[in-house]
Amino acid sequence: MIDLSRNKMPSQMLPAYVIRSEQDALAVIQEVVGQIAASSSERDVTRTLPASELNILSQSGILGITVPKAFGGSDVSTRTLVEIVIALSEADPSIAQIPQTHFYSVECFRLLGNQQQQQTFFAKVLRGERFGNAVAETQGKTASAAHRNTLLTHTAAGYHINGAKAYCTGALLCDWLAIFVKDDEGFQHMAYVPKDSPGLTLHDDWTAMGQRTTASGSATLDNVPVVSTHILPFQSLFDSPTRLGPYSQIYHAAIQIGIARAALKYCRHFVLTRSRPWIDSDVDSAAKDTLLLADYGALMTELHAVETMIMDAAEKVDEIKRHPAPQAEASIAVAEVKTLSTELCLNASTKLIEHAGAQAALAQYNLDRHWRNARTHTLHDPVRWKYAAIGNYYLNGILAPRRGYI
Repeated sequence: MIDLSRNKMPSQMLPAYVIRSEQDALAVIQEVVGQIAASSSERDVTRTLPASELNILSQSGILGITVPKAFGGSDVSTRTLVEIVIALSEADPSIAQIPQTHFYSVECFRLLGNQQQQQTFFAKVLRGERFGNAVAETQGKTASAAHRNTLLTHTAAGYHINGAKAYCTGALLCDWLAIFVKDDEGFQHMAYVPKDSPGLTLHDDWTAMGQRTTASGSATLDNVPVVSTHILPFQSLFDSPTRLGPYSQIYHAAIQIGIARAALKYCRHFVLTRSRPWIDSDVDSAAKDTLLLADYGALMTELHAVETMIMDAAEKVDEIKRHPAPQAEASIAVAEVKTLSTELCLNASTKLIEHAGAQAALAQYNLDRHWRNARTHTLHDPVRWKYAAIGNYYLNGILAPRRGYI
Protein backbone atom coordinates (compact mmCIF):
# COMPACT_ATOMS: atom_id res chain seq x y z
CA MET A 1 0.00 0.00 0.00
CA ILE A 2 1.37 3.38 -0.92
CA ASP A 3 1.01 6.53 1.13
CA LEU A 4 -0.96 8.98 -0.99
CA SER A 5 -1.20 11.56 1.78
CA ARG A 6 2.16 13.05 0.79
CA ASN A 7 0.59 15.59 -1.53
CA LYS A 8 1.37 18.82 0.31
CA MET A 9 4.68 19.42 -1.48
CA PRO A 10 5.65 19.93 -5.16
CA SER A 11 5.96 16.74 -7.17
CA GLN A 12 9.71 17.19 -7.66
CA MET A 13 10.36 17.05 -3.90
CA LEU A 14 8.92 13.61 -3.25
CA PRO A 15 9.84 10.28 -4.89
CA ALA A 16 7.08 8.58 -6.80
CA TYR A 17 5.93 5.07 -6.07
CA VAL A 18 7.14 2.74 -8.82
CA ILE A 19 4.41 0.50 -10.24
CA ARG A 20 5.77 -2.87 -11.27
CA SER A 21 2.82 -4.59 -12.96
CA GLU A 22 -0.50 -4.03 -14.68
CA GLN A 23 -2.35 -5.46 -11.68
CA ASP A 24 -0.52 -3.03 -9.42
CA ALA A 25 -1.48 -0.14 -11.69
CA LEU A 26 -5.17 -1.07 -11.64
CA ALA A 27 -5.11 -1.40 -7.86
CA VAL A 28 -3.39 1.95 -7.39
CA ILE A 29 -5.80 3.86 -9.63
CA GLN A 30 -8.74 2.67 -7.55
CA GLU A 31 -7.13 4.21 -4.49
CA VAL A 32 -6.34 7.41 -6.36
CA VAL A 33 -9.79 8.00 -7.91
CA GLY A 34 -11.50 7.74 -4.55
CA GLN A 35 -9.55 10.77 -3.35
CA ILE A 36 -9.99 12.69 -6.60
CA ALA A 37 -13.74 12.16 -7.02
CA ALA A 38 -14.71 13.54 -3.62
CA SER A 39 -14.02 17.17 -4.52
CA SER A 40 -14.53 17.07 -8.29
CA SER A 41 -17.77 19.07 -8.28
CA GLU A 42 -16.39 21.71 -5.93
CA ARG A 43 -13.33 22.20 -8.13
CA ASP A 44 -15.59 22.69 -11.13
CA VAL A 45 -17.77 25.27 -9.37
CA THR A 46 -14.86 27.31 -8.06
CA ARG A 47 -12.49 26.55 -10.97
CA THR A 48 -9.84 25.46 -8.51
CA LEU A 49 -6.88 23.94 -10.33
CA PRO A 50 -6.10 20.42 -9.08
CA ALA A 51 -2.55 20.97 -7.83
CA SER A 52 -2.80 18.61 -4.87
CA GLU A 53 -4.66 16.00 -6.90
CA LEU A 54 -1.99 16.01 -9.61
CA ASN A 55 0.68 15.56 -6.99
CA ILE A 56 -1.27 12.54 -5.75
CA LEU A 57 -1.26 11.24 -9.32
CA SER A 58 2.47 11.87 -9.68
CA GLN A 59 3.37 10.23 -6.40
CA SER A 60 1.10 7.24 -7.03
CA GLY A 61 3.34 6.11 -9.90
CA ILE A 62 0.49 6.13 -12.43
CA LEU A 63 2.29 8.63 -14.66
CA GLY A 64 5.20 6.21 -15.09
CA ILE A 65 3.25 3.12 -16.12
CA THR A 66 4.08 3.35 -19.84
CA VAL A 67 7.84 3.71 -19.38
CA PRO A 68 9.57 0.68 -21.00
CA LYS A 69 10.66 -2.08 -18.64
CA ALA A 70 14.28 -1.67 -19.74
CA PHE A 71 14.20 1.78 -18.13
CA GLY A 72 12.44 0.75 -14.91
CA GLY A 73 8.78 1.13 -15.87
CA SER A 74 6.02 -1.46 -16.14
CA ASP A 75 5.20 -0.72 -19.82
CA VAL A 76 1.51 -1.48 -19.37
CA SER A 77 -0.69 -2.40 -22.29
CA THR A 78 -2.94 0.11 -24.01
CA ARG A 79 -5.88 -1.84 -22.58
CA THR A 80 -4.68 -1.19 -19.03
CA LEU A 81 -4.03 2.47 -19.79
CA VAL A 82 -7.56 2.75 -21.19
CA GLU A 83 -9.04 1.20 -18.04
CA ILE A 84 -7.10 3.68 -15.92
CA VAL A 85 -8.15 6.70 -17.99
CA ILE A 86 -11.81 5.67 -17.91
CA ALA A 87 -11.70 5.31 -14.12
CA LEU A 88 -9.91 8.63 -13.74
CA SER A 89 -12.34 10.38 -16.08
CA GLU A 90 -15.34 9.02 -14.21
CA ALA A 91 -13.87 10.62 -11.08
CA ASP A 92 -12.87 13.91 -12.78
CA PRO A 93 -12.54 14.22 -16.57
CA SER A 94 -10.47 17.41 -16.29
CA ILE A 95 -7.81 15.58 -14.30
CA ALA A 96 -8.03 12.65 -16.70
CA GLN A 97 -7.32 14.95 -19.64
CA ILE A 98 -4.26 16.60 -18.13
CA PRO A 99 -1.89 13.57 -18.53
CA GLN A 100 -2.85 12.93 -22.16
CA THR A 101 0.14 14.93 -23.39
CA HIS A 102 2.26 13.30 -20.70
CA PHE A 103 1.61 9.77 -21.98
CA TYR A 104 1.87 11.05 -25.56
CA SER A 105 5.33 12.43 -24.75
CA VAL A 106 6.46 9.16 -23.16
CA GLU A 107 5.45 7.43 -26.39
CA CYS A 108 7.32 10.03 -28.45
CA PHE A 109 10.50 9.38 -26.49
CA ARG A 110 9.99 5.63 -26.90
CA LEU A 111 9.62 5.97 -30.66
CA LEU A 112 12.08 8.78 -31.40
CA GLY A 113 14.45 9.22 -28.49
CA ASN A 114 18.04 8.05 -28.53
CA GLN A 115 19.50 6.13 -25.60
CA GLN A 116 20.58 9.27 -23.77
CA GLN A 117 17.24 11.01 -24.22
CA GLN A 118 15.32 7.95 -23.09
CA GLN A 119 17.45 7.47 -19.99
CA THR A 120 17.15 11.13 -19.05
CA PHE A 121 13.44 11.64 -19.57
CA PHE A 122 12.18 8.23 -18.51
CA ALA A 123 13.99 8.72 -15.21
CA LYS A 124 12.20 12.06 -14.79
CA VAL A 125 8.84 10.42 -15.51
CA LEU A 126 9.48 7.71 -12.93
CA ARG A 127 10.26 10.42 -10.38
CA GLY A 128 6.78 11.81 -10.94
CA GLU A 129 7.61 14.77 -13.16
CA ARG A 130 4.87 15.81 -15.55
CA PHE A 131 4.68 16.94 -19.19
CA GLY A 132 2.19 19.61 -20.25
CA ASN A 133 1.64 20.75 -23.82
CA ALA A 134 2.15 23.81 -25.95
CA VAL A 135 1.12 22.39 -29.31
CA ALA A 136 -1.93 24.16 -30.74
CA GLU A 137 -2.09 27.62 -32.26
CA THR A 138 -5.02 29.84 -33.21
CA GLN A 139 -3.40 32.34 -35.57
CA GLY A 140 -3.06 30.16 -38.67
CA LYS A 141 -5.62 29.37 -41.36
CA THR A 142 -6.25 25.94 -39.85
CA ALA A 143 -5.18 23.97 -36.79
CA SER A 144 -2.99 21.71 -38.92
CA ALA A 145 0.75 21.44 -38.37
CA ALA A 146 1.37 23.14 -41.71
CA HIS A 147 -0.14 26.38 -40.40
CA ARG A 148 1.62 26.50 -37.04
CA ASN A 149 4.19 29.25 -36.82
CA THR A 150 6.19 28.76 -33.64
CA LEU A 151 9.82 28.71 -34.76
CA LEU A 152 12.91 26.90 -33.57
CA THR A 153 16.03 28.84 -34.50
CA HIS A 154 19.67 27.83 -34.19
CA THR A 155 22.42 30.40 -33.73
CA ALA A 156 25.87 30.46 -32.19
CA ALA A 157 24.11 30.95 -28.84
CA GLY A 158 22.18 27.69 -29.22
CA TYR A 159 18.54 26.78 -29.93
CA HIS A 160 15.70 29.18 -29.11
CA ILE A 161 11.91 29.17 -29.55
CA ASN A 162 9.65 32.07 -30.46
CA GLY A 163 5.89 32.01 -30.88
CA ALA A 164 2.52 31.75 -29.16
CA LYS A 165 0.41 28.74 -28.20
CA ALA A 166 -3.17 28.10 -27.09
CA TYR A 167 -5.08 25.23 -25.42
CA CYS A 168 -2.01 24.31 -23.39
CA THR A 169 -3.53 21.46 -21.41
CA GLY A 170 -1.76 20.77 -18.14
CA ALA A 171 0.79 23.52 -18.70
CA LEU A 172 -0.03 25.46 -15.54
CA LEU A 173 0.77 22.46 -13.34
CA CYS A 174 3.50 20.68 -15.30
CA ASP A 175 7.24 20.34 -14.83
CA TRP A 176 8.08 20.24 -18.56
CA LEU A 177 6.37 21.75 -21.56
CA ALA A 178 6.17 19.83 -24.87
CA ILE A 179 6.30 22.50 -27.58
CA PHE A 180 5.51 21.87 -31.23
CA VAL A 181 7.94 23.90 -33.35
CA LYS A 182 9.20 24.25 -36.93
CA ASP A 183 12.78 24.96 -37.92
CA ASP A 184 13.91 27.34 -40.65
CA GLU A 185 13.34 24.66 -43.28
CA GLY A 186 9.82 23.89 -42.12
CA PHE A 187 10.69 20.55 -40.46
CA GLN A 188 8.52 19.84 -37.43
CA HIS A 189 10.02 19.05 -34.03
CA MET A 190 8.81 18.54 -30.48
CA ALA A 191 10.95 20.50 -28.03
CA TYR A 192 10.89 20.01 -24.27
CA VAL A 193 11.66 22.89 -21.93
CA PRO A 194 11.29 23.33 -18.16
CA LYS A 195 8.18 25.22 -17.13
CA ASP A 196 10.29 27.94 -15.48
CA SER A 197 12.43 28.60 -18.58
CA PRO A 198 13.37 32.25 -19.20
CA GLY A 199 11.21 33.84 -21.87
CA LEU A 200 8.31 31.39 -21.30
CA THR A 201 5.11 32.98 -20.01
CA LEU A 202 2.03 30.91 -19.19
CA HIS A 203 -1.35 32.63 -19.03
CA ASP A 204 -4.21 31.28 -16.92
CA ASP A 205 -6.88 32.24 -19.45
CA TRP A 206 -8.79 29.02 -20.10
CA THR A 207 -12.45 30.02 -19.57
CA ALA A 208 -14.38 27.21 -21.25
CA MET A 209 -17.81 26.17 -20.02
CA GLY A 210 -16.61 22.60 -19.39
CA GLN A 211 -13.35 20.79 -18.58
CA ARG A 212 -12.74 23.90 -16.51
CA THR A 213 -9.83 22.62 -14.43
CA THR A 214 -7.52 21.11 -17.03
CA ALA A 215 -4.77 23.58 -16.03
CA SER A 216 -4.90 24.90 -19.58
CA GLY A 217 -4.22 28.36 -20.86
CA SER A 218 -2.04 30.02 -23.45
CA ALA A 219 1.70 30.51 -23.70
CA THR A 220 4.02 33.08 -25.21
CA LEU A 221 7.59 32.16 -26.03
CA ASP A 222 10.15 34.93 -26.33
CA ASN A 223 13.54 33.51 -27.24
CA VAL A 224 13.07 30.53 -24.93
CA PRO A 225 16.28 28.46 -24.78
CA VAL A 226 16.10 24.72 -25.42
CA VAL A 227 18.85 22.13 -25.05
CA SER A 228 19.62 20.30 -28.29
CA THR A 229 19.18 16.89 -26.63
CA HIS A 230 15.68 17.92 -25.59
CA ILE A 231 14.45 18.10 -29.19
CA LEU A 232 12.76 15.22 -31.04
CA PRO A 233 12.37 15.08 -34.87
CA PHE A 234 8.60 14.77 -34.60
CA GLN A 235 7.81 14.95 -38.31
CA SER A 236 9.64 11.69 -38.97
CA LEU A 237 7.07 9.85 -36.85
CA PHE A 238 4.68 9.91 -39.78
CA ASP A 239 7.17 8.75 -42.41
CA SER A 240 6.26 5.17 -41.52
CA PRO A 241 3.40 3.52 -39.63
CA THR A 242 3.44 3.90 -35.83
CA ARG A 243 0.77 3.61 -33.21
CA LEU A 244 1.05 7.25 -32.11
CA GLY A 245 -2.10 8.50 -33.87
CA PRO A 246 -4.53 5.84 -32.62
CA TYR A 247 -2.69 5.73 -29.26
CA SER A 248 -3.44 9.43 -28.81
CA GLN A 249 -7.04 9.16 -29.95
CA ILE A 250 -7.97 6.14 -27.86
CA TYR A 251 -7.05 8.19 -24.79
CA HIS A 252 -9.66 10.80 -25.71
CA ALA A 253 -12.27 8.11 -26.33
CA ALA A 254 -11.54 6.73 -22.85
CA ILE A 255 -12.15 10.17 -21.33
CA GLN A 256 -15.54 10.30 -23.03
CA ILE A 257 -16.50 6.85 -21.79
CA GLY A 258 -15.60 7.98 -18.28
CA ILE A 259 -17.83 11.04 -18.64
CA ALA A 260 -20.69 8.80 -19.80
CA ARG A 261 -20.17 6.45 -16.84
CA ALA A 262 -20.30 9.36 -14.42
CA ALA A 263 -23.45 10.79 -15.99
CA LEU A 264 -25.22 7.44 -15.84
CA LYS A 265 -24.10 6.87 -12.26
CA TYR A 266 -25.42 10.26 -11.16
CA CYS A 267 -28.61 9.75 -13.14
CA ARG A 268 -29.30 6.48 -11.34
CA HIS A 269 -28.53 7.97 -7.94
CA PHE A 270 -30.65 11.04 -8.55
CA VAL A 271 -33.80 9.36 -9.82
CA LEU A 272 -33.68 6.73 -7.09
CA THR A 273 -33.19 9.18 -4.24
CA ARG A 274 -35.01 12.39 -5.30
CA SER A 275 -38.70 13.02 -5.89
CA ARG A 276 -39.85 14.04 -9.34
CA PRO A 277 -43.07 16.01 -8.79
CA TRP A 278 -43.96 16.34 -12.47
CA ILE A 279 -44.68 12.60 -12.68
CA ASP A 280 -48.08 11.25 -11.59
CA SER A 281 -47.93 9.71 -8.14
CA ASP A 282 -49.00 6.29 -9.36
CA VAL A 283 -45.89 6.02 -11.50
CA ASP A 284 -43.58 8.17 -9.35
CA SER A 285 -41.01 5.48 -9.08
CA ALA A 286 -37.90 4.71 -11.06
CA ALA A 287 -39.08 1.12 -11.14
CA LYS A 288 -42.29 2.12 -12.96
CA ASP A 289 -41.17 5.02 -15.18
CA THR A 290 -41.19 3.38 -18.60
CA LEU A 291 -39.56 6.32 -20.36
CA LEU A 292 -36.72 6.40 -17.86
CA LEU A 293 -36.27 2.64 -18.06
CA ALA A 294 -36.12 2.77 -21.85
CA ASP A 295 -33.63 5.63 -21.92
CA TYR A 296 -31.43 4.16 -19.22
CA GLY A 297 -31.54 0.72 -20.77
CA ALA A 298 -30.55 2.07 -24.17
CA LEU A 299 -27.67 4.10 -22.74
CA MET A 300 -26.33 1.21 -20.68
CA THR A 301 -26.45 -0.99 -23.76
CA GLU A 302 -24.50 1.60 -25.73
CA LEU A 303 -22.02 1.99 -22.86
CA HIS A 304 -21.32 -1.74 -22.72
CA ALA A 305 -20.94 -1.88 -26.50
CA VAL A 306 -18.45 0.99 -26.56
CA GLU A 307 -16.53 -0.45 -23.60
CA THR A 308 -16.13 -3.70 -25.55
CA MET A 309 -15.12 -1.85 -28.69
CA ILE A 310 -12.45 0.24 -26.98
CA MET A 311 -10.81 -2.84 -25.50
CA ASP A 312 -10.75 -4.50 -28.93
CA ALA A 313 -9.29 -1.32 -30.39
CA ALA A 314 -6.65 -1.25 -27.64
CA GLU A 315 -5.50 -4.71 -28.71
CA LYS A 316 -5.11 -3.47 -32.28
CA VAL A 317 -3.09 -0.48 -31.08
CA ASP A 318 -0.74 -2.76 -29.17
CA GLU A 319 -0.40 -5.11 -32.13
CA ILE A 320 1.43 -2.31 -33.96
CA LYS A 321 3.86 -2.12 -31.05
CA ARG A 322 4.47 -5.88 -31.00
CA HIS A 323 4.70 -6.37 -34.75
CA PRO A 324 5.31 -3.36 -37.02
CA ALA A 325 2.37 -3.25 -39.39
CA PRO A 326 0.17 -0.73 -41.17
CA GLN A 327 -1.69 1.33 -38.61
CA ALA A 328 -4.88 1.67 -40.67
CA GLU A 329 -6.81 -1.11 -38.93
CA ALA A 330 -6.02 0.31 -35.49
CA SER A 331 -6.76 3.87 -36.59
CA ILE A 332 -10.14 2.88 -38.00
CA ALA A 333 -11.04 0.82 -34.92
CA VAL A 334 -10.17 3.75 -32.65
CA ALA A 335 -12.02 6.19 -34.90
CA GLU A 336 -15.15 4.04 -34.60
CA VAL A 337 -14.86 4.09 -30.82
CA LYS A 338 -14.24 7.83 -30.78
CA THR A 339 -17.34 8.59 -32.84
CA LEU A 340 -19.58 6.39 -30.71
CA SER A 341 -18.13 7.54 -27.40
CA THR A 342 -18.77 11.12 -28.52
CA GLU A 343 -22.45 10.38 -29.09
CA LEU A 344 -22.69 8.35 -25.90
CA CYS A 345 -21.29 10.91 -23.48
CA LEU A 346 -23.39 13.69 -25.01
CA ASN A 347 -26.56 11.59 -24.85
CA ALA A 348 -25.91 10.27 -21.34
CA SER A 349 -25.23 13.72 -19.91
CA THR A 350 -28.28 15.16 -21.68
CA LYS A 351 -30.56 12.41 -20.37
CA LEU A 352 -29.19 12.97 -16.87
CA ILE A 353 -30.46 16.55 -16.97
CA GLU A 354 -33.70 15.56 -18.70
CA HIS A 355 -34.65 12.98 -16.10
CA ALA A 356 -33.40 14.95 -13.10
CA GLY A 357 -35.49 17.89 -14.25
CA ALA A 358 -35.17 21.45 -13.01
CA GLN A 359 -33.40 20.22 -9.89
CA ALA A 360 -30.42 19.39 -12.10
CA ALA A 361 -29.86 23.12 -12.50
CA LEU A 362 -29.49 23.68 -8.77
CA ALA A 363 -25.97 24.69 -7.80
CA GLN A 364 -25.98 22.26 -4.89
CA TYR A 365 -26.09 19.34 -7.33
CA ASN A 366 -24.05 20.81 -10.23
CA LEU A 367 -25.26 18.00 -12.48
CA ASP A 368 -24.86 20.16 -15.57
CA ARG A 369 -21.08 19.79 -15.27
CA HIS A 370 -21.32 16.37 -16.91
CA TRP A 371 -22.97 17.83 -20.01
CA ARG A 372 -20.56 20.79 -20.02
CA ASN A 373 -17.58 18.43 -19.77
CA ALA A 374 -18.96 16.20 -22.52
CA ARG A 375 -19.78 19.07 -24.86
CA THR A 376 -16.38 20.71 -24.36
CA HIS A 377 -14.26 17.60 -24.64
CA THR A 378 -16.04 16.31 -27.73
CA LEU A 379 -14.98 19.48 -29.55
CA HIS A 380 -11.35 18.39 -29.30
CA ASP A 381 -11.32 17.20 -32.91
CA PRO A 382 -14.35 16.81 -35.20
CA VAL A 383 -15.78 13.30 -35.47
CA ARG A 384 -17.35 14.08 -38.85
CA TRP A 385 -13.88 13.70 -40.38
CA LYS A 386 -13.54 10.35 -38.67
CA TYR A 387 -16.81 9.15 -40.17
CA ALA A 388 -15.47 10.13 -43.59
CA ALA A 389 -12.22 8.25 -43.01
CA ILE A 390 -14.12 5.19 -41.80
CA GLY A 391 -16.37 5.25 -44.86
CA ASN A 392 -13.44 5.73 -47.21
CA TYR A 393 -11.67 2.74 -45.69
CA TYR A 394 -14.60 0.33 -45.87
CA LEU A 395 -16.04 1.57 -49.17
CA ASN A 396 -12.91 2.37 -51.17
CA GLY A 397 -10.14 0.57 -49.31
CA ILE A 398 -8.35 3.88 -48.72
CA LEU A 399 -6.10 3.75 -45.67
CA ALA A 400 -6.52 6.33 -42.93
CA PRO A 401 -3.93 9.13 -43.07
CA ARG A 402 -0.97 9.03 -40.71
CA ARG A 403 -1.57 11.86 -38.31
CA GLY A 404 -2.31 12.51 -34.68
CA TYR A 405 -6.06 12.96 -35.09
CA ILE A 406 -6.86 9.46 -36.32
